[in-house]
Amino acid sequence: MCGIAGFLELERRSGTQELEAIAGAMAARLAHRGPDDRGVFVDAEAGIALGFARLSIIDLSPAGAQPMGSACGRYVITYNGEIYNAGELRPELEALGHRFRGHSDTEVMVEAIAEWGLRATVERLIGMFAFALWDRKERSLSLVRDRLGIKPLFVYHRDGLVSFGSELKALLAGPEFDRTLDTSALTSYLRYLYVPAPQSIFRHVIKLPPGHILTIADPTAPLPASSPFWSAETAAREGQEAQFCGGDEDAIAELETLLTDAVRLRMQADVPLGALLSGGIDSSTVVALMQASADRPVKTFTISFDQQEFDEAAHARAVAKHLGTDHTELHLTGAAALAVIPRLAEMFDEPLADPSQIPTFLVCELARREVTVALTGDGGDELFGGYNRYIQGERLIAGFERWPSLLRRLSASGLTSVSPHAWNRMRDTLRPAFPAAGRTRHLGEKIHKLGDLLRAESRPGMYRSLLSAWQDPEQLVVGGVAAGNPDGALDGDTQLALMERMMLADQTSYLPDDLLAKVDRASMAVSLEARVPILDHRVVEFSWRLPRKYKVRDGRGKWILREILYKHVPRALVDREKMGFSVPLAQWLAGPLRNWAGDLLLSEESEEFLRGSVVRREWDRFLSGDSTNAAGIWAVVMFRAWQDRWLSPVPDRAIGLVPHMQRPVAPMLETAGLSNAG
Repeated sequence: MCGIAGFLELERRSGTQELEAIAGAMAARLAHRGPDDRGVFVDAEAGIALGFARLSIIDLSPAGAQPMGSACGRYVITYNGEIYNAGELRPELEALGHRFRGHSDTEVMVEAIAEWGLRATVERLIGMFAFALWDRKERSLSLVRDRLGIKPLFVYHRDGLVSFGSELKALLAGPEFDRTLDTSALTSYLRYLYVPAPQSIFRHVIKLPPGHILTIADPTAPLPASSPFWSAETAAREGQEAQFCGGDEDAIAELETLLTDAVRLRMQADVPLGALLSGGIDSSTVVALMQASADRPVKTFTISFDQQEFDEAAHARAVAKHLGTDHTELHLTGAAALAVIPRLAEMFDEPLADPSQIPTFLVCELARREVTVALTGDGGDELFGGYNRYIQGERLIAGFERWPSLLRRLSASGLTSVSPHAWNRMRDTLRPAFPAAGRTRHLGEKIHKLGDLLRAESRPGMYRSLLSAWQDPEQLVVGGVAAGNPDGALDGDTQLALMERMMLADQTSYLPDDLLAKVDRASMAVSLEARVPILDHRVVEFSWRLPRKYKVRDGRGKWILREILYKHVPRALVDREKMGFSVPLAQWLAGPLRNWAGDLLLSEESEEFLRGSVVRREWDRFLSGDSTNAAGIWAVVMFRAWQDRWLSPVPDRAIGLVPHMQRPVAPMLETAGLSNAG
């Protein structure tokens, strides 16, 4: 895993030394992604500069250094990721006359491109990747991103300049970066808690969509459209046309074979390797398959919290004990978790308000003490129907869309006329008489979310309401416009049932732009390579061939993953309520983070992009208990922290904690009655 950066600029050609200095500065911003080595390639006459920061995983020798040229001299590549089937492609290339200097997957890929061409090569790759390829013959720059968007790639284009990077901070160190904010992207972020591709938070930057190739020959011309070499939409359509026709055991066996191979390929490394284990179905399945093929105990890692309702460590411990892994568990105080918060704006240089970013970073930090590569269980929910919103949401939407619109609006008004706090008090009062209802967590929030769903006028609108932290985020933004709809799959192919459309929408937006972005930044912040075997594209394609009964059965999702896991661990360790990987956000915002968050929300700087009166009203409602929208408040707080870090008068200071963000740490811990000790 590494960091890549570079630029192409024809009209203001600089000398070799200046290009090297700029490309080197861009790569230096990515040193956390690649602390082992750094390299640049420049051709001043062509106006091209490529930069690279290396985290050595395969072939630790100088033969794996980048940017790397092809033996024929035509191509130069700077590449971030891992190609897991490089060992299978190499003999083919050797038979065709190619000779290799080292053993890196980079060399295999650039020689494959020289032999078969760019598109034909990427269609054969199994892996995660984002790379830039300079074609010296055609004088063109091609930017490529893997099928699922596991690896990030940002592209800036303005005034005859194209620059790119693994993270926005690399672009900020490049030539003449325009920091103009995209207010429509901000509106989308406040709705979804992330910025959906192809937008980025900056007006002149796009995220290259997953599975796309963008080729630029003339940076002075409008940016050409990127072309897909793979898409989840195509996989879904083709899967529906070639549905799996076998029985239960056949389906289980085929998926287990695919997953076993995906795990095997991702266990290749010349450095220590382990896995992040939460104790949930997805990570437990990955670890079980790892341990089944390993000749020694697999290193597994988890973290535990003080708050029991957010703590899955006991489940992870039980799975690890049964499988016989070499398990490390770190108990974290609330102080340790809170202390991460001031680092988030530096780590996530595009706003992201998924609060699981905090435990994700902490478990990555723990794992990095012993390993350089860690496998994760990400992707199981989106592929195999794991979210409750798929099952319950489909039922609710299918039922409510038959109601007259007036009845829906009246019902919504009635449900939301009572505050979430009051609904929760009623639940607590009725708990002795109705124990089952009394156990419902976050009842008030769920009732208000139901009210939002009832107000929506269409199926896409109903599902969008379930995903939205703010139902009308444009009201928060100065000059705000309606948020874009990354969930366009809901309006798409009529062959797909509603639940499948929900899953497709999540695979194409929420998965790459939230979950995978979170894992990438959190792991790379500590120079840990995270690998996601469930998102092997062969597994994704097979998941779309599976009829729904293999995903949802008896009202529960991930049926087929459960059946595979039952072969490795007792059912009692599998069949439990899904918890997720989160933190007590509402408690923190109302308690130890209250002063820090309030200062950010109500500051003068906030009103540059946000409507101060609306922000103050919503903050007051949250503190009074009339609103329990902690996720929405967190989104605004994270944007403000990001704004102070990246749009302040001196945003290019050295990488590290920003003084404004450092000061509140000690007071917030003292307010919580916590300290860094222990």
